[in-house]
Amino acid sequence: MSGHSKWANIKHRKSAQDARRAKVWTRLIREVTVAAREGGGDPESNPRLRAAVYTARSNNMPNDTVEKAIKRGTGDLEGVRYEEVTYEGYGPAGVAIIVETQTDNRNRTAAEVRHVFAKHGGKLGATGCVSYLFARKGLIVVADEDAPLDVDKAMEAAIEHGAEDVEEAEGNVVVTTAMEDLHAVSGALQAAGLPVRSAEIILEASTEVKITDEHDAAAVLRLVGYLDDLDDVSRVSANFDIDDDLMARLDS
Repeated sequence: MSGHSKWANIKHRKSAQDARRAKVWTRLIREVTVAAREGGGDPESNPRLRAAVYTARSNNMPNDTVEKAIKRGTGDLEGVRYEEVTYEGYGPAGVAIIVETQTDNRNRTAAEVRHVFAKHGGKLGATGCVSYLFARKGLIVVADEDAPLDVDKAMEAAIEHGAEDVEEAEGNVVVTTAMEDLHAVSGALQAAGLPVRSAEIILEASTEVKITDEHDAAAVLRLVGYLDDLDDVSRVSANFDIDDDLMARLDS
């Protein structure tokens, strides 16, 4: 399975544990705030904000918290000003990695990202060294926490409403769309009665690195996981491909 889909499912499994942590809401609030600052406070005319608001509400964030984050972004409320800084580099087996951050202290964030790359077998590169391998897409995870998901129904509905790619993994369905179609496809899945867990804009790799060695696979997942856990990191994208059998061995 490709890196973005594999990582979407890993993060979905983690979300059941992370949902109780303030860190998740902090990250979502930053994304709402930055999206509103960059594209305006109206979700209908700002696709990035629309996706951010949807994901925040799907994580049970109160409307009042979402609205305050939007107002901080548009300048209607005072608050910390976050800037977006992107880092690029390589992981074990030559995997390309992009780390998107939202920070109020560039020096702190750069030091933390550099440390994780160095400690876990990666190498931080120059701006542009791997970004040409990625394009922005919409990513939707359809998953039911309380009951088995009707995978066939979810896959059929996604394809019917214009999804570019649909994958099934561990009882969840991961849907890739054109960036501009994210909201429409997500809304159509919801209208069909399907439980959309998240809908976000991601970076999808145009080429992938197939990893067959168990040591390399574990090292890549460890590096990406530690990067994703940094407080200032909003998104980690990588172009690894690990098959399900190998993932099962790593999980055992």
